[in-house]
Amino acid sequence: MSRAEFEDAVRDALDLIPAELAEQMDNVVVLVEDHPPADEPQDLLGLYEGVSLTERDHWWAAGSLPDRITIFRMPTLAVCDSVEEVVEEVAVTVIHEIAHHFGIDDERLHELGWD
Repeated sequence: MSRAEFEDAVRDALDLIPAELAEQMDNVVVLVEDHPPADEPQDLLGLYEGVSLTERDHWWAAGSLPDRITIFRMPTLAVCDSVEEVVEEVAVTVIHEIAHHFGIDDERLHELGWD
């Protein structure tokens, strides 16, 4: 899958987010990179970097850079056998990382079935 096709899959996944939830997202950017940073596991599919909405205080907005959700193309392609699987995995990964933006941790996501 080309980078452009993968970026389209990420865009499509973002379109699945209900409008009322998407409106609550604040100061966050979604990016696509081929590989995770060297200091992260190389099979990582997505990464949230920032301050979740539940952790922000009144000082947070003063000069804060946007939170970052990064979806990693090559690890995703490595765990999928078809385009359909890539599209599904991207959607799950995007939702997982957006959940972190809302302050939902991995343990709670696991309880909800979003491994």
